[in-house]
Amino acid sequence: MKRIAVYCGSNPGTRPEYAAAAQALGTLLAREKIELVYGGGSVGLMGIVADAALKHGGHVIGVIPEKLNLREIIHHGLPDLRIVKDMHERKAMMADLADGFIALPGGYGTFEEFFEVLAWSQLGWHAKPFGLLDIAGYYSPLLKFLDHTREEGFIRPQHRELVLVSDSVEKLLPQLKNFRPPSEVKWIK
Repeated sequence: MKRIAVYCGSNPGTRPEYAAAAQALGTLLAREKIELVYGGGSVGLMGIVADAALKHGGHVIGVIPEKLNLREIIHHGLPDLRIVKDMHERKAMMADLADGFIALPGGYGTFEEFFEVLAWSQLGWHAKPFGLLDIAGYYSPLLKFLDHTREEGFIRPQHRELVLVSDSVEKLLPQLKNFRPPSEVKWIK
């Protein structure tokens, strides 16, 4: 695993545990010599994960749309910043660059990126692992909802298992490295 795309909030959230997890993730990626691919911002959890990776000698690739290329948002200390046309191009480039994905706590943008990559996996368009870092139970309601969709017949059990989950950075990374995609990608009977 050479690169991991990290989706996370452009805000730090209300709990200090979120920022601590972002810092721990950036540090671990750098120490494991795994490049960080992320949204290119200097704010919120995005900035924290990037700063931690850079501080510990990691390589960081930021991908940011032209409209967000603003002085107060963009991370000016990145060794590799790619400015793209729009969010569609950003998501495609991040997915192409990454060998796996991790979502820290975040809002609409994080959810949207998470579900898009997850749907691509369900369709068999990629076989890359995806993990949720469930800090302080942040993703517990979402995981309960995903279980509900499986119980109601909208997600097959093997596709529900595409979402790897841990409350620890140190436990999640090995799960991603050991991930094996389901052999059946067809989702319609």
